Amino acid sequence: MNMVALRMLTGDRLKYLGLVFGLAFATMLITQQASILVGMMRQTQTFIEETAASGGADLWVMDPQVYFSEDAKPLQDTALFRVRGIEGVEWAVPLYKGWLKGRLPDGTLLTLIVVGVDDATLIGAPLNMIEGRVEDIRRDRAVFVDAKDAGTKLLMTRDKNASPRAIKVGDALTVNDFEAIVTGTHRGSPSFFWDPVLYTTYTRALQMAPPERRLMNFVLAKVKPGVDANAVIARIEAATGLTARTNSEFMSVTAGYILEKTGILINFGLAVGLGFVIGMLIAGQTLYNFTLDNLRHFAVLKAMGAGNSRLIRMMLVQISAVGILGYGLGLGAASFLGWIIVTTDLAFLMTWHIPVFAAVALALILIIAGSLSMVKVLRLEPAIVFKT
Repeated sequence: MNMVALRMLTGDRLKYLGLVFGLAFATMLITQQASILVGMMRQTQTFIEETAASGGADLWVMDPQVYFSEDAKPLQDTALFRVRGIEGVEWAVPLYKGWLKGRLPDGTLLTLIVVGVDDATLIGAPLNMIEGRVEDIRRDRAVFVDAKDAGTKLLMTRDKNASPRAIKVGDALTVNDFEAIVTGTHRGSPSFFWDPVLYTTYTRALQMAPPERRLMNFVLAKVKPGVDANAVIARIEAATGLTARTNSEFMSVTAGYILEKTGILINFGLAVGLGFVIGMLIAGQTLYNFTLDNLRHFAVLKAMGAGNSRLIRMMLVQISAVGILGYGLGLGAASFLGWIIVTTDLAFLMTWHIPVFAAVALALILIIAGSLSMVKVLRLEPAIVFKT
């Protein structure tokens, strides 16, 4: 009977292929949009992750009003020494991060994200150097640029009577009228925030920044081995009145803030919902028309003694067949598009949750669409086969 059901399914090739590709399109749309959303949220966390990896910082100490990684609010310089004096803290270093005005060699004005790392330890400095060494950041007026920024329009300059070119080692640029020299390039992970990033030492970053009483944004701290990080966090917050977060907590807070304060979740949620609706409409209409076209065949089977349970099993075989094919094709297409997307540094991250979510969504589509057709078959009278 299963073979009979499959033969009935593939009898009309056009409807069969339309049903399969409709489900594949719905699966691809759901999977791709969910993967892009997850990829974008992942990009909001790259700065925290890479900074923590450079030196092994466990905690970020910040103003209580900091809501995400780019919301840099100034701290008193004394906060650094107070954190260093907390029991359970192995070391603590300052970190500066801010948006400053820059000017390229050809006079182009732009906004730069300037990150200042500890002069002595260089904790927070880029790890994946392409040109130069990490120690070159200590040279006079030295800054590092991201190679991917230098290879795009973000950090392109123009020589006299020459075509645009990327900023390279040896070029000079100004940051708030402070002349800086590019002494190295690195390769950072794609970020959600598109402004070019410059790395320099903490002391030099303070010289570039507009003069204020408070300029330090974060304190990076390392917990001593064997000490409970939550206990250290409680001590820091009680002694300083500041907020301390682990790397994972700060990444979660940042991603949550971006989702809450922007329309990203709504936009991608609508796209995923649209994929669900499209799949349900295509599957519902096609399955229902398929059932109407095969009513006489189902009536013959009923007249021959096939019960409702047997007919339902046959329809489940048909629904499962198109569902598996559509899911496989849609997931494959989404994976292929994702492979293309990630080569361009755009956001795409397909975790194992997304294929499972897409499978559940497709199953719901088929259950809803198949139920309409099953009701028609269950109400079918075998006598219809004798009607002209």
